[in-house]
Amino acid sequence: MLIEGGVITAVGPDVRAPAGAEVVDAGGRPAIPGLWDAHVHASQWVRTARMVPLGHAQRAEDVLTAIVAALGSLPPDRTVLGFGYRSAGWPRPGTVAELDAVSAGRAVALVSGDAHNGWLNSRALELLGAPARTGPVSENEWFDLLRRLGELPGAAPAPSDFVTPLAGLAAIGVTGLVDFEFDNTFLDWPARVAAGADSVRVRTGVYPHQLETVIEAGLRTGDALAGGAGLVTMGQLKIISDGSLGSRTAWTHAPYSDGPASPEHPCGQANYSSVELCDLLVRARDAGLEVALHAIGDRANSVAIDAFAATGAHGSIEHAQLIAPPDVRRLAVLGVRASVQPAHLLDDRDLTDRVWGARAAMAFPLRGMLSAGVDLRLGSDAPVAPLDPWLAMAAAVQRSGDERPAWHEEQSITPREALAASVDGRRLTPGAPGDLVLLDHAPPAATEDPRQAAETLRRTRAALTICAGRITHHAL
Repeated sequence: MLIEGGVITAVGPDVRAPAGAEVVDAGGRPAIPGLWDAHVHASQWVRTARMVPLGHAQRAEDVLTAIVAALGSLPPDRTVLGFGYRSAGWPRPGTVAELDAVSAGRAVALVSGDAHNGWLNSRALELLGAPARTGPVSENEWFDLLRRLGELPGAAPAPSDFVTPLAGLAAIGVTGLVDFEFDNTFLDWPARVAAGADSVRVRTGVYPHQLETVIEAGLRTGDALAGGAGLVTMGQLKIISDGSLGSRTAWTHAPYSDGPASPEHPCGQANYSSVELCDLLVRARDAGLEVALHAIGDRANSVAIDAFAATGAHGSIEHAQLIAPPDVRRLAVLGVRASVQPAHLLDDRDLTDRVWGARAAMAFPLRGMLSAGVDLRLGSDAPVAPLDPWLAMAAAVQRSGDERPAWHEEQSITPREALAASVDGRRLTPGAPGDLVLLDHAPPAATEDPRQAAETLRRTRAALTICAGRITHHAL
């Protein structure tokens, strides 16, 4: 294989290296296109590494205990940040007063594991100019605060903070990611690349609150961003149309089986009306932007597909977590991609069975999507799940992360199909970007037992990673 100017120019047994070319002997190792994660929140992912881990919490009191334990090890001028609690199964939500009582006057901001709600103390609310409240903040009100957490003392990662994490991604074969951070992705990434965070390609998203800025700048999906060294391009308009399972706000046709998160919303809730949704899609379409439309509940997915059909906009459904078979077929007909995060099923299977009951058969229908002809793309939603495409592939194949049998094994896909859904639709052919990975061992065969195949996928790593024609990881 010959790569020139960051592009594959020749493939085959007769390829010869031009004079002066750097030659790498692959030693018979298998090569695949560079891996992509189709759904990341990059700033939160980097910031999470220094946040208090709260994924173990079974109740609000567990979170409070963890915050008390962390206070002594953090600089006194830094906001106490925490991540990972999942309050949907708690006996009760936490209160602001409880957080105030243990925080010694320091700002505390805690982010749920699905990032759809936050628990802040009074000091953090005050610094962000938010009104006083008694409990956590959720959905649109929370997203407005989440994108501003970097304003809190010591909370914002610097451009150079991205260098080491991205180098770690190259070591597992990642050459690209789609960043759906809530603020300024299209403005911040060129500075990060300039600071040395240039191991992967990045496609940047934009949310409705900055849509006009992008339109006025004339940026369209696929445009290279100035200062991005050819690695950073404009991506999609991201719209969060409903909530999440973890917050029990995903919008469904039927009520939650064990009772609503709130009496006002027995079926979860929509964040936009159908008219508002279509208006946003039309604005994006007319500006040359694709749309990434978050939809988790089955009703949210139906309405989202209706909006794509009505407007002719292009793009993806992000998550498509609970979706009825007729809507899966509509995705295929419309050519709308399904951007799914299979590792979520490892965390969500028990809660899904509890709150959605028999509807769980429609959750993460990966086999149904591929059989219908849907363009499937896999990602992580990091930091909600680890940014590791091999873990996502393993979850898609095995549909279990422990000793239990596969969860709705009829929706399992093969290792080859999972890999094909993890490379941004690319192939190692002339004219393709010069992004490739030499693997440390062969991928599992389609005939392997799904459990064994998943184990092989989980331990796969890169022997060599090349992004845009540059070696970004070398372990040969």
